[in-house]
Amino acid sequence: MIGGKLVAGMLTLAVTVPVPASAAGGTAGTTADCSPPRGTTSIGESWAQRRFDLPEVWKLTRGAGVTVAIIDSGVDTGHPQLARMRGSLVDLTGTGTGDCLGHGTQVAGIVGGTEIKGVPFAGVAPGARLISVKHTNEDTGDAKLLAHAILRAVRLGADVINVSAKAHDQPDLRRVVNYALSQDVVVVAAAGNVSKDDGTSPPAYPAAYPGVISVGSAGPDGTRASSSSTTTPVSVLAPGVGITSTSPGRAYAEGLEGTSFATPYVAGVAALVRARHPRLDHLAVQRRIRLTSVGGSGTGTGAGMINPLLAVSAILPSESVAIAPDEAAPLPADAILRAPVKDSRAIAIATWVALICLALVLLASLGRVVVPLGRRRGWRPTKAEIGT
Repeated sequence: MIGGKLVAGMLTLAVTVPVPASAAGGTAGTTADCSPPRGTTSIGESWAQRRFDLPEVWKLTRGAGVTVAIIDSGVDTGHPQLARMRGSLVDLTGTGTGDCLGHGTQVAGIVGGTEIKGVPFAGVAPGARLISVKHTNEDTGDAKLLAHAILRAVRLGADVINVSAKAHDQPDLRRVVNYALSQDVVVVAAAGNVSKDDGTSPPAYPAAYPGVISVGSAGPDGTRASSSSTTTPVSVLAPGVGITSTSPGRAYAEGLEGTSFATPYVAGVAALVRARHPRLDHLAVQRRIRLTSVGGSGTGTGAGMINPLLAVSAILPSESVAIAPDEAAPLPADAILRAPVKDSRAIAIATWVALICLALVLLASLGRVVVPLGRRRGWRPTKAEIGT
């Protein structure tokens, strides 16, 4: 039996593919024992809501036009903040689309739970379209459908995929993640929680794959939570301690902890960025989220805590392509005349010709004076000329 367990808010999974044909279609059904955790109906404003001041972000974008896939344990659409997800549910387990674990409902609420007047909680991107792809039903359930769930999400047109689970490196999982990235999908995954007595844990996949936004969890002071793994390379941090979210049964869960719940904060921000900057590809979206994060310091912190307002509003010079002036047309070959080559022989000849011409002009001028005078005297010499 291939299974997993829920450890400090992190669904730990082992993955085996390919998917059996009987499960690939997502047969609807119900589970014999579905007992999601009981929540509360009265909540206060969480520190994450206060820190991010989401109403200010929503003045710029609410994530409309962007589809986010929640790959998890299903969603209870009976919750008023998730009711709009009805009709956007896919089950790959054959146990129905409902959430018997509670995990998927909590993750979905953080990504895009809609606002309700008087309720001090709402998702990061309440305008985004959410779809649920259920790949597990319980904390010890079969998790072999993870890779297939990612593939299904891509084929459903997801712009962002949230994976709040971790698995071992597996060739099929690697291939399907690479396929999602090649389709310009932003893949956001949990970096995992500390699970061993020595404070370490194995690398979490798909978070550790190149191109995936790997999310660690942070506390109210913005620093890495002690439960957040440092084994998996981390891209950014997000709130992962003392988290509030939606829960099955029209209720709420408080005190949630783990990178599972930090991940949907980043997925929500990715949806906001994609809505605000629709021309950015998945790499540029990831880069914008990283560059606008703050406080990264030490292993397991990446670029630091995400900043939704900066992520959607910052002007990054690297994204603005300067328009260079038109290149001047090349000059024609005859635009600049070549300097003449000095010819000494020609110069000498020209000089002598000029002197001879000058002499001839002088002789001609002298002749105009002397000849008439000589004719008047009959060409006889004067007295001075004969010595008298």
